Amino acid sequence: MARNGLRADSQNLRGTSENLSERESSSIGSDSEINGFTTEKQTDKYGFIGGAQQHTEESAQDVPPEVVRQREVKWLDMLNSWDKWMAKRHKKLCSENHYKHKTLNASENHQVQQIRAQDVPPEVVREREVKWLDMLNSWDKWMAKRHKKIKLRCQKGIPPSLRGRAWLYLSGGKVKLEQNHGKFQELDSKPGDPKWLDVIEKDLHRQFPFHEMFVSRGGHGQQDLYRVLKAYTLYRPEEGYCQAQAPIAAVLLMHMPAEEAFWGLVQICEKYLPGYYSAGLEAIQLDGEILFALLRRISTVAYKHLKKHKIDPVLYMTEWFMCAFSRTLPWASVLRVWDMFFCEGVKIIFRVGLVLLKNMLGSSDKLKVCQGLYETMELLRTVEPRYMQEGFLMREIIELQVSERDIEKEHLVQLKRWKETHGELRCKSPPRMHGARAIMIADPPTHKDLLQAPTIIVEPPLEDASSKQKKKGKNKREPPSNPTTETLSPAHPPSPTLQKDTPLQQSNQSLSSSSTEQDTYL
Repeated sequence: MARNGLRADSQNLRGTSENLSERESSSIGSDSEINGFTTEKQTDKYGFIGGAQQHTEESAQDVPPEVVRQREVKWLDMLNSWDKWMAKRHKKLCSENHYKHKTLNASENHQVQQIRAQDVPPEVVREREVKWLDMLNSWDKWMAKRHKKIKLRCQKGIPPSLRGRAWLYLSGGKVKLEQNHGKFQELDSKPGDPKWLDVIEKDLHRQFPFHEMFVSRGGHGQQDLYRVLKAYTLYRPEEGYCQAQAPIAAVLLMHMPAEEAFWGLVQICEKYLPGYYSAGLEAIQLDGEILFALLRRISTVAYKHLKKHKIDPVLYMTEWFMCAFSRTLPWASVLRVWDMFFCEGVKIIFRVGLVLLKNMLGSSDKLKVCQGLYETMELLRTVEPRYMQEGFLMREIIELQVSERDIEKEHLVQLKRWKETHGELRCKSPPRMHGARAIMIADPPTHKDLLQAPTIIVEPPLEDASSKQKKKGKNKREPPSNPTTETLSPAHPPSPTLQKDTPLQQSNQSLSSSSTEQDTYL
C-alpha cells in the first residue's frame, strides 16, 4: 500500500455503518444551524442526522446466499410449469418461502433477544457515573491499586457523559496536556506545511458526513478537525499526515475539545499504535502478519482458507486497524471497543479482527459462498451485521484468549522474518504500550497533572474602593452580641454591599468550589 494512500470506496466514505437508536432532537446551535444547513431530520443520541441504519431483527436475519440460490432454482422450476403448479400445488406456492423464513427466525431469536437486552437502564447509568467520578477524582490511586476494577468497568462501558474525560485519563493525554501547557495553541498559530494542508482539506468532508458536527463544510467540527490534524503535522513533521488519522481525530472531537483531542491523537499514534501512520506503513504490515499467525490458533479453517487463496492480511485488515474499526462497526460497538482499547491496548483491536474472521470464515458451510479471492474479499468488506452487534461482539472479545504476551511473542517472530526478507525497518517506532497501566508506569504523573480544571469559572462581583472602606468601618463598629437584638435607625438603612452570602455570591462560591467535582465535557 502506498504512503498516505488509504482509500475508501463510496460506501466507506460515509464514515461508518452506524448502528444507532433513540432519535433525539438536534441541539440548538449545532453546526448544521450555525452554518445555514437546515433539515427536518432529527439527530439520534450520538449526533447523527436522521439516525443511522439500525440493525434490527430483520437485518440481523438476512437469508444466507446458498438459501437464496436454492429458492431461485425452485422458482425457476415452478415458473416453467406454472399452469400445473397453480392447478395441483398451489399450497406449496404459498408456503415455499414462509417455512424457510420461519426456521431462520427461530434459530436466531435468542441471539436477537440478547442484543436487544444491551440497553442500560437510566438508573444504572447514574450509578456508573458516580463510580467513574470517584475514580477520576483519585485516578492515580485507582490505577495503582485497583486497575482490575477499572478494566472491568471499561468492559461494561463508560458512561456517555464521562467518556471523553475517561479516554483522556486512560490514554495519558491528560498528563501530556498538563505537562505541555500552551503547546497546542503554539502549533495552532503556525501556518503549517502546504503539502499536508492541501491533503487534510480534501479529507475533511469525508469524515462522518452525517454527524451534526461535520455535516457543514467549514463548520465548527471541520474547523477543529483541521486544527488538530494540522497541529499534529507540526508536532511530528517527520511523520506528517496519514488519511487514517482523520477518522481517529474525528471520533475524539465528538467527545472532547480540540486541544484534548490533539493530545489523545498523539497518545494513540505514539503509545497505542506506534508506526502505523509512518512512511511505508511497515508497522501495519507487521501487525497484519501477527494477526494472521494468531488466526491459526483461533480458527484453523479461516486460516487455511486465507492461505489457500493467498490473501495478504493488508488487503482486509488495514482499514480495520489503522482506523481502530471506527469506519467498520456500528456506532454503539465502536464506542464500546474504544472504551476497552484505551484501557487494555492494541490487543482489543486484534481480538475484534480475530472475532470477525472466525465468524465470517470459521466453518465449511460459510466457505461455500466464497470459493475464490474475489468472493472472500467481498465477504470481508461487508461483514454480516449480527457479528458486529454490540452485545455479541463484546462477549466474544472478552472471552477470546489473546494476551499482550501472545502479541509480543508473535511480534518478535514476525520481526525476525521481516529482517530476513526485507532487511532492517526503515522507520524506527517507539515501543508499543499495552494499555493505560503500561502508559502510566512509563510516564508516571503527579497528582497535580490529574486534577480536573473547571471549564466554567464565574468571577465574584467587583467592589469599588468606597464600598470596601464602608464595609471595613461597619465591621469595626459591630458589637459581638446577637444581631437579632440590634436596632437600626430608619434613617440609615443597611447597604446592599454589606449583606453577606447573597444568592449571587452563594452561586459563585458553589460553582468555584464544586466545579472540580462536577465538571464534565458533554
